[in-house]
Amino acid sequence: MNAIANPTTMQPGPAKAASPSSAAFLSVRDIHAYYGESYIVQGVSFEIRHGEILALLGRNGAGKTSTLRAIARLDDPALQAGEIWLDGQPLHQMRAFQAARAGIQLVPEDRRIIQGLTVEENLTLAQVAPGRGWELDRIYGHFPRLAERRRQEGTTLSGGEQQMLAIARALARDLKLLLLDEPYEGLAPVIVHEIEGILNEIKTLGITTIIVEQNAVAALKLADRAVILDTGEVAFTGTAQDVLDNAELRQEYLAI
Repeated sequence: MNAIANPTTMQPGPAKAASPSSAAFLSVRDIHAYYGESYIVQGVSFEIRHGEILALLGRNGAGKTSTLRAIARLDDPALQAGEIWLDGQPLHQMRAFQAARAGIQLVPEDRRIIQGLTVEENLTLAQVAPGRGWELDRIYGHFPRLAERRRQEGTTLSGGEQQMLAIARALARDLKLLLLDEPYEGLAPVIVHEIEGILNEIKTLGITTIIVEQNAVAALKLADRAVILDTGEVAFTGTAQDVLDNAELRQEYLAI
């Protein structure tokens, strides 16, 4: 990991980035982000069209989760340079709560189910702030297992059920961009298959999504396009099929 003495003084790239292309729904333009003095996201740029699913891939430590967190405008890592536009809105000028209201919904790897609340209470709480998304009846129609467990405390669900709840909670908000961090992590193959079914349904609904996943092949089969990161920089951008068809590329950057 690279480090510099004073990250706040770094001003990489042009002083003023151009407006995002008219075809882009999300435009990430030369972003640089830090954990303290550790330089993690090093000039990452990519674009997504409305309704596309992008697989954001790379080895452990490549900067995938950090890039998602920067897009969601969380405090760590701190975005020091670059621009992020969503549907014409400058996310780089927002804080996390403002980005969430603008339609960014991050499903983190640890799912963040609220202890002491039932499944339904977790979903209802997500709709307290302005910007409601799917109503409960629609959520339960797409997630029948959650309907069966609506009165059960969320943290007592199985890992797969908690992942369903975390995704459903994002859909309960006014959603423009879904960010999924390791949705298959720690799940049994049969549950992974079930989550894949849900994500394929999300794809059918045309929800713009970025998925970070160590199970790269599963993510690529779901995605339209792929970006591969290597030590915080973009090493490849293209179609998901390009990566599936290129064994040398997969071996070099994904070890598969």
